[in-house]
Amino acid sequence: MSSKQVILITGSSTGFGRLFAETLARQGHTVFASMRDLGGKNAKNAAELLALAERESLAIHTVELDVTSDASVENAVRSVVTQAGRIDVAINNAGYSIASLMEAITTQQAQQIFDTNFFGALRVNRSVLPHMRRQRSGVLIHISSGAGRLVFPSFGMYCASKFAMEAAAEAYRYELAAQGIESVIVQPGAYETPILGKFLAGADASRTETYGPLANVPEMLYATLGRTAGNAQEVADAVLRIVETPAGQKRLRYRVSPSDIGVDAINESAARVQASLLKAFGLAEMTAFSQQKAAASD
Repeated sequence: MSSKQVILITGSSTGFGRLFAETLARQGHTVFASMRDLGGKNAKNAAELLALAERESLAIHTVELDVTSDASVENAVRSVVTQAGRIDVAINNAGYSIASLMEAITTQQAQQIFDTNFFGALRVNRSVLPHMRRQRSGVLIHISSGAGRLVFPSFGMYCASKFAMEAAAEAYRYELAAQGIESVIVQPGAYETPILGKFLAGADASRTETYGPLANVPEMLYATLGRTAGNAQEVADAVLRIVETPAGQKRLRYRVSPSDIGVDAINESAARVQASLLKAFGLAEMTAFSQQKAAASD
């Protein structure tokens, strides 16, 4: 894989996605910063990115992509491959949160958050993988959260969507390794991004009437997150390091956080259990990364 890579990022209008685009492009990578509604809601965000690219001579391109639409994802990936000839890295960053007691969240709301946070990543991965397979190389990066390992009351639906993403990302890790394609998970802690001010509430607030003080937990957690949030550039720098780590040397999970709440300990324990599980079922060798195996299957 070339040291300077072609990278597709979802959810690049603001927050982590925007920082990833700027940070990676400043290191010489070609970045396709994707977002919804380029001609409307995100026209200003897209224009700012393109102005930055022109001002600093960066290889940043914007592309229309709605992760909840199969057609939109396919069109975006086709556009990237047409322009750049390849996709080396896909960063599944698009996502949002609901801060609400579980009972107050309607089925429709649950389906919507999973359609973005979980199925969105599956759509992107399904679209880019045929191109990566032809290259015999590639990286899928999944931006998860500490909430992909721990459960907070009133963040249960967000946690569920990130738990699902992590399970899928780990399965990709094992299934794609012999083809020279890596799957990686990044677990940010609390950082200053627009998502901290965009938590959605449960649509059926009447269901919270019997919960007493627990009904106020979303506000309590929001206040705590706001006080402890770190500089989001730390996450962008971590993603840059992952992208530039040689093929076959990337870890499955990377925890990036201003505080330690036990996620690293869970990751370490789970890694040992998973390694034992794969060995016990005779899967350790076939799920190991191998550039040689990938090349031999041409």
